[in-house]
Amino acid sequence: MDLIVKSAAFEEGRMIPARYSCHGENISPPLEWGNIPAGTASFAVICDDPDAPMGTWVHWVIYNIPPSIVKLNSGIPLKADLPDGSKQGFNSSHQIGYSGPCPPGGTHRYYYKVYALDTMLTANPGMNKETLLRLMDKHIISKGQLMGKFSS
Repeated sequence: MDLIVKSAAFEEGRMIPARYSCHGENISPPLEWGNIPAGTASFAVICDDPDAPMGTWVHWVIYNIPPSIVKLNSGIPLKADLPDGSKQGFNSSHQIGYSGPCPPGGTHRYYYKVYALDTMLTANPGMNKETLLRLMDKHIISKGQLMGKFSS
């Protein structure tokens, strides 16, 4: 069964509030997930925008989230190593942590994908999406997503 991913800030397919974008505070939105399978050893989250003009734009990479954490509050600090052991990677702006929606025009879709993994990854902080996906390969036991929209 898939993970159920929700946010207190926006609903599936709805607009993401400006607070979580480059037009606001540019902080990560709150996320929570449920329907967690047995054997989950860690979680990872990737947020990306497939509607970006130069190809999919990555807004957030966070991994090694402990299995006891099923909720991320808004405003996760822009640090590679977090106090709970989670690690953040590089987004497409070549920065660590979350970078909110900031489309050059039109309405874009933003996918917040949560992965339940059967292992804690042996990885340094600062990975990009491609490296994380490669390391997660064969370790994903469930996944889910929440899609929000944003217009500049």
